[in-house]
Amino acid sequence: MSEPAAPDTFDVIVVGGGPAGATAATDLARAGRRVLLLDKAGRIKPCGGAIPPRLIRDFAIPDELLVARIRSARMIAPSERRVDMPVGDGFVGMVDREHFDPWLRDRAVLAGAEQRVGTFERIVRDGTGCAHVQYRGGGGTQETARARLVIGADGATSAVGRAEIPGHAAMRQVFAYHEIVARPASGGDFEGTRCDVFYQGKLSPDFYAWIFPHGETISVGTGSARKGFSLRGAIRTLRAATGLDGGTTLRREGAPIPLKPLRRWDNGRDVLLTGDAAGIVAPASGEGIYYAMLGGRLAAEAAEAFLATGRASALALARRRFMRLHGRVFLVLRIMQAVWYRNDGLRERFVSICRDKDVQQLTWDAYMNKELVRAKPAAHARIFFKDLAHLFRWVSP
Repeated sequence: MSEPAAPDTFDVIVVGGGPAGATAATDLARAGRRVLLLDKAGRIKPCGGAIPPRLIRDFAIPDELLVARIRSARMIAPSERRVDMPVGDGFVGMVDREHFDPWLRDRAVLAGAEQRVGTFERIVRDGTGCAHVQYRGGGGTQETARARLVIGADGATSAVGRAEIPGHAAMRQVFAYHEIVARPASGGDFEGTRCDVFYQGKLSPDFYAWIFPHGETISVGTGSARKGFSLRGAIRTLRAATGLDGGTTLRREGAPIPLKPLRRWDNGRDVLLTGDAAGIVAPASGEGIYYAMLGGRLAAEAAEAFLATGRASALALARRRFMRLHGRVFLVLRIMQAVWYRNDGLRERFVSICRDKDVQQLTWDAYMNKELVRAKPAAHARIFFKDLAHLFRWVSP
């Protein structure tokens, strides 16, 4: 009787083929590492699809993936007050995750990664220095592959994270839901070059709702961490109010979004998390694509250091570098969400603040370039005192 075949051996197995996992797999394959990219079939994450110029530059995204170019954002208050925030020079790109994610995975394969369809089940260790990843293959059979390192990029409810990182199951999350709607031939309160953001408790008691144009389609979505709040009901309300209720619904998608980066992204041995699995989504805005791809790149750098030295401590570099770059931004956004999203009165004042030209310029500068703007201390001071004035109701909204 013949012995069962030994499992295929890789340097790294990446579980999850979204922006974070595909980027990590691409970078490691380009560095000459043998990489397995393991991803579920038919997965599309609900996402507004906005990507800033910094992402387009840093990750070489081709123009053909951009389904729209956004020139302004419109903030809508509970009172229906509208505040326009023009981008100025440049634009924000929009992508459809139905096409964007497969393109990223294809790029990983072109770089040399091997892609397989499969659902992660568990990691088994046998003392050889490799982690044996057991997964359910596309045909339903149980398969095994082994590697020195496993990168978990399998979303906010990461099976890798829950199995390997203590406390992962307690990660705080917002649940996001959107509907992809065919662009109506006429009518509807939207513009093809503008993102609409609704700060209204009826549409989300603790987050926001959105209408984001995707060229021939539109993403209409919302999110909330409040149990019992009807996300689908909120979208019905929003579509009816904006004339989009008659458009054909092409897809409905929902998924949890993390609210805060985990304190630890690795198990100190052979597992490293990135993307939503590590909690790296911007608070207040829910922006995740840029941070996911940066997280994937930093995970690849930490993985390379681990593979080169054999030191498990190198895995902690991914979180350390990310928080050094963006930890302060995430803290500011988390405070902003805690202060301004609590009720409709505060949301009204928040939208009013968005009329300020200093707020608009610094917001777009920070978003487009993914850096806090330090060169304008006077503007920061003005914004600080204006925030206080609105928070303590010294001025009318």
